[in-house]
Amino acid sequence: MKREEKEQVVQVLHGELEKSQAVFVTDYMGLNVERITKLRRDIAGAGGSYQVVKNTLLRRASEGTPVAGIEQFFVGPTAVAIARSDAVAVAKALVNFARDNEKLEIQGGILGSRSMSPADIQELAKMPPREVLLARMLGSLNAPVSNFVGVLAAIISQLVYVLKAIENKKGQGE
Repeated sequence: MKREEKEQVVQVLHGELEKSQAVFVTDYMGLNVERITKLRRDIAGAGGSYQVVKNTLLRRASEGTPVAGIEQFFVGPTAVAIARSDAVAVAKALVNFARDNEKLEIQGGILGSRSMSPADIQELAKMPPREVLLARMLGSLNAPVSNFVGVLAAIISQLVYVLKAIENKKGQGE
């Protein structure tokens, strides 16, 4: 690769790393092109990208980004999965692929600016999807309002029952 090409790769990668929610480092050795292509498709479907990059280029690209400490996970040839929008979905795609293909080894990652071990990434992958978490949060926010409305409705209906009983009692007394 010529120097200009390397500089361009570093610039593009730097831009992606700046915008990323999370970056996961893997060891891809032993996977054939077909398996890597499937992994790339799975990660792209989860809102991320997967690329094989030289460690020196990745180290330079990560400088000045929230994932600057990523080089601690560089052991041998590495590839990175970059989560642009949903870190949980990309982590799930990686973990599911690694479960079926033992040659893929997850070495670590960075979520936001927090370093993650392979075990942390496994736990992240176990989280429910974003939509489920949003629905739970909305339900939690909605519960106090629903309960309050229910209490008010019960008070009004009890008042109506009391008034109806008074009316029946007065109607019988005459």
